[in-house]
Amino acid sequence: MTSEPLTVETPPAGTLTAERLRAWAWHRQGLDGSLAGQSSAEVLASAGWARSLGGANPYLTLFARAGIRREQVDADVRALRISELPSARGCTYILGAEDFAWALMLGKDSAEVFKVLGRLGVDRGELTLLEEQVLHALAEAGRPLDPKQLKDELGDSVRSLGEEGKRQGVSTTLPTALGLLQRDGRIRRVPANGRLDQQRYAYTLWDLPPSPLGIDAARTELIRKYLGWTGGATLRQSQWFSGFTVAQSKAALAAVGAVELPTVHPAVKGEALWMLPEDVERLAAFEVPAVEQIQLLAGTDSLVMQRRNAADLFGDRDGDAELLGATLAQQADLPDHPILDRGRIIGLWQYDPEGQRIAHWLFAGPTPGVLQRIDEVESWIRADLGDFRAFSLDSPASRQERIDALDAANAS
Repeated sequence: MTSEPLTVETPPAGTLTAERLRAWAWHRQGLDGSLAGQSSAEVLASAGWARSLGGANPYLTLFARAGIRREQVDADVRALRISELPSARGCTYILGAEDFAWALMLGKDSAEVFKVLGRLGVDRGELTLLEEQVLHALAEAGRPLDPKQLKDELGDSVRSLGEEGKRQGVSTTLPTALGLLQRDGRIRRVPANGRLDQQRYAYTLWDLPPSPLGIDAARTELIRKYLGWTGGATLRQSQWFSGFTVAQSKAALAAVGAVELPTVHPAVKGEALWMLPEDVERLAAFEVPAVEQIQLLAGTDSLVMQRRNAADLFGDRDGDAELLGATLAQQADLPDHPILDRGRIIGLWQYDPEGQRIAHWLFAGPTPGVLQRIDEVESWIRADLGDFRAFSLDSPASRQERIDALDAANAS
């Protein structure tokens, strides 16, 4: 891919400091208050799809950016204004209705699924028959059914794949059939108790109209949205998020007219940022806010996970600090949830449900604004969630060591 001469005003590479790039990404994510008053779907369209994992990140994503409470989020899920669907890299995200059809196209390639099942003696005809039986069972039930209920209903039509299947992550044929039906928009998952911060699901019939986009157009649309969500990313970062090959990524970048922006920021190790042309001009005029903007986010928030660049978000030598024997900036993903100011990580936190409090460690001590935001998020968790789980298997017992470590670090 060759770069065309730039026709937009670009900021000199020397002005793209770590502080400025962090604050710019913060702004593009709507964490500066610019998304206040928007709906759940509008927030997800502006800031990006929320990673779910059976944890509370989707709720905090919407609360931090627009003050949306859990009751409203759950109502939006029931009304199908937003939903949890598999998309880029086969990962599940919460996304808005306008993205449902084309986002489903970006899930895992079914050819690989059939290859694995073929080695286990399952052909496409068997799966097609099982898919039809699943649809019939759901239609007959007239209500959502969970996997156990479906398995009981379908009986011997669901085949066990034995020990070899377990080793390859497919113990029966049912999950594959459900995945294929969901990818095609013929069924969808619904939270068993209406909440997103758990991983107990049932399945219900769906008749989602297919997207008019072809796969290349869908890839282009994802890259267009991704560059808007992030405010710019390296080629490697865009590949990590999308799962595209180098050729697919370069084709999509060219299709959206992405501009290659040199930067001296050491965090990107000499790689250029690819940006939408309109964002290059906006960045040229962007100034870092003078007043602190404090947010508590999940470790899987879009700000962190879209580029998987948590190490870039530490200021000065904060990333060199250690907790439980591990250097913070040397870990691929944050070990705890971050406390941030204008895009810079200034501390870490976990929720202690026994004490109904947020355990936290602030690298440079608190300010009144930081303490106020901790109190606000603490009150929100108590009222809306009861606990704050990072992922489906997270529990108070599993995070107790980290809670104790944060308390000890804060005290010292």
